[in-house]
Amino acid sequence: MPFQRTVPPMAPIPFEFLCAGERLEALPAGALHWPARRLLAVADLHLEKGSSYAVNALKLLPRHDTRQTLAGLSALIDALQPETVVCLGDSFHDRDAVERLLDAERAEIERLTARARFVWIAGNHDPAPPPAGWGEVAEEIGDGPLMFRHEAQFGARDGEVSGHYHPVAALTVRGRGFRRRCFLTDGRRVILPAFGAYAGGLNALDPAIAQLFPDDYDALIVGRDAVRRLSWRQLRPDATLASFAWVREVR
Repeated sequence: MPFQRTVPPMAPIPFEFLCAGERLEALPAGALHWPARRLLAVADLHLEKGSSYAVNALKLLPRHDTRQTLAGLSALIDALQPETVVCLGDSFHDRDAVERLLDAERAEIERLTARARFVWIAGNHDPAPPPAGWGEVAEEIGDGPLMFRHEAQFGARDGEVSGHYHPVAALTVRGRGFRRRCFLTDGRRVILPAFGAYAGGLNALDPAIAQLFPDDYDALIVGRDAVRRLSWRQLRPDATLASFAWVREVR
């Protein structure tokens, strides 16, 4: 079956914000665009997560996640024509993920990596590098004031761009609870949401995330066609996080 790419029915509206003095765009697709460098960054693709569950008989999940994730990435590359694509780690769900790729999906990756310079940042899920010819592999890369790595570091200099945590914002609208993928930023660093179709999410108020932001930080919440900015104070904690959120509020 040939690989079919999806085309969004309308142009999504990016959300422009500053990080380390650079103008970046948070895209509704969950990717980060740096127009000045023609750079597109995506985090935590987790390709072949569905087939991993099938192999280990943990859950019965359809094996469509890689196809869906690559279709979304392809649509962004078609629209933005980036010179560089940085994949911020955990691009493949496990060491054997590449071997489980279907022929059409392998061909799509080869097509995409021929269109732009791909940099694969090493993550904790993908210790094995991708096949030769698919791009560069690095622990982290710096470009001007920005540093791209998989996991945020304590005390990192301004301009850190990372993934790893799969942040999601929980909020209540008209009495109904919602969870949405989100970017997190305080103007000094930014954490991207997971781009993978089957990637889960960690509440943006979880201590593992919040401790990285000693002062106020914002969630750039991903919607269907736009991104909305909210302070962490406007988010809703999971039930187990309620006491932690109260401590942050009154400190």
